[in-house]
Amino acid sequence: MITVESIEDLRPHLRRLRAAGSVAFVPTMGYLHDGHIALVERARREADHVVASIFVNPTQFAAGEDLATYPRDLEGDSRKLEEGGCDLLFLPRADELYPEGFTTYVTVGDVSERYEGAFRPTHFRGVATIVAKFFTIVSPDVALFGQKDAQQVAVIRRMIRDLNYDIRMVVVETVREPDGLAMSSRNVYLSEEERREALSISRGLFAARDVIGSGGSVTDAMRALRASISPAFAIDYADVINGDTFREAADGESPLVAVFAGRIGRTRLIDNLPLEHTL
Repeated sequence: MITVESIEDLRPHLRRLRAAGSVAFVPTMGYLHDGHIALVERARREADHVVASIFVNPTQFAAGEDLATYPRDLEGDSRKLEEGGCDLLFLPRADELYPEGFTTYVTVGDVSERYEGAFRPTHFRGVATIVAKFFTIVSPDVALFGQKDAQQVAVIRRMIRDLNYDIRMVVVETVREPDGLAMSSRNVYLSEEERREALSISRGLFAARDVIGSGGSVTDAMRALRASISPAFAIDYADVINGDTFREAADGESPLVAVFAGRIGRTRLIDNLPLEHTL
């Protein structure tokens, strides 16, 4: 695996890879777990070559969020990526991606405005901007994202459509621990007791899916989700929504996704589950 830190150094390697076949791209913020590596392994099946990035993007963090303390392990991440089959790792510098005087941002309306967008108003502007920049720099044939960040998936899918990117988007199912907890870089913040309480999230999501699978209503599925969540959580939202529009869903709509976000201790966790067994 080749590692580069500047756009200038990246470009000749990208030209070489494109000359030899198709390119898949996996953007990450590092502190990688098996969910990230699942993206890399899927990328190897989707294209001839895999490019990954590690960049903790400052523009998607608001004041008071965990930008400064976001977990980092570059040495371990590099080893995992190479073992997973990554060909080229891009470690950009913030001052190159956001030079002095930077004022150009990408805003994806509507789908970015509710749920995470309501609780973190500048978050998706930062996400869309950095992904658009990476798409321009890397120009991949395929880009891979995890279902774990379901609203991010919806935002990027809309951006790809609206801005006419010639990029195929592949969404990979959330990877969970054996006990059901969704893998997340922020799980490292949880105490033992908080982690036990966090298992109520996946129980609630799967309870909602069981309700829909047995012919129940969206309202009943939402009740099952909320009833399962531990009272240790300060819940931001726990709903059943339309996964394309990120609006509350009605009976008969598709695709249905159960979504959750809440805080336990100092850690905010998000999770979701498609209720119709498709991504």
